[in-house]
Amino acid sequence: MDLDVFVMTHRAEWDRLDQLLRRGRHLTGAEADELVALYQRTATHLSLIQSSAPDPMITARLTQLVARARSTVTGTRRASWRDAVRFLTAGFPAAVYRSRHWWIPTAVLSVLLAAVIGWWIGTHPEVQSAIAAPDDLRELTRPGGQYETYYSSHPAASFAAQVWTNNAQAAAMCLVLGAFLCFPVLWILFLNMANLGIGIGLMSSAGRLDTFLGLVLPHGLLELTAVFVAAGTGLRLGWALIDPGPLSRRTALAQQGRAALGMAIGLALVLFVSGLIEGFVTPSGLPTWARITIGIVAELAFLAYVYVLGGRAVRAGDTGDIDASERSAELPTAA
Repeated sequence: MDLDVFVMTHRAEWDRLDQLLRRGRHLTGAEADELVALYQRTATHLSLIQSSAPDPMITARLTQLVARARSTVTGTRRASWRDAVRFLTAGFPAAVYRSRHWWIPTAVLSVLLAAVIGWWIGTHPEVQSAIAAPDDLRELTRPGGQYETYYSSHPAASFAAQVWTNNAQAAAMCLVLGAFLCFPVLWILFLNMANLGIGIGLMSSAGRLDTFLGLVLPHGLLELTAVFVAAGTGLRLGWALIDPGPLSRRTALAQQGRAALGMAIGLALVLFVSGLIEGFVTPSGLPTWARITIGIVAELAFLAYVYVLGGRAVRAGDTGDIDASERSAELPTAA
């Protein structure tokens, strides 16, 4: 494409579009129709220039024109409580449901890794001695030791807030760092599973695995599920860079990035519930069976929320992404 000829041919249209945009809302019906037509043509011109003969100055001008025209044509939209309701009842569960092929395998493999690490530590005294001195290990695992008092060492409200903040940070890191080709997410998962495995191994070697699971399961089921969802989403984001499929890497990354942003908001709420359980239920005087039952009920409620509401939303065509009218226009990719 001869860029100079192309610019000379269409410059008048761009100038006319700019003129109409400067008039704002003071347009006749015919002028409004003309603005829409010019907007569509200019967007096409921008795509052609970017794909065939990119020029920084012309691209910058047309990008600005298209953005202004799009804002004028589609109008501005303010978020409302209906958007929040739709996000909680359709958008977020749909996004989690659609990414289940990533986070369920992540969960299974991570739990297996924690179990293997726990078995290895619990059956090898030399590994335990490499972790800490015998007196320190006894202090950790004895009745009333550090593993047990950890959950009641602070006031419940402040402990719940601290737990929520820490877990939300871990989930956010999984979501954000997935863009770095998945490796940081795998490392974060490994560290979390190693910590869990160490606790399983040390408490099982002391004959107190039932006590440890009674402390971890009430909040850990929902907490770890949220972390696994975050990790699966992060891995999916990283894979979009490695294999974007039929989309350009930019478009694929934008789609998965929007999904990750929505996940961060939704998972913060899930982890808030987990933090409440860890702060108020885990250290409570309830019998172990009652505390574990509360954790199982919370986990089942979340899974039902994802599979019932999320599955229904996906079957209705919801992808968990923002509406098409609110997305940036996608440019054609070269064959």
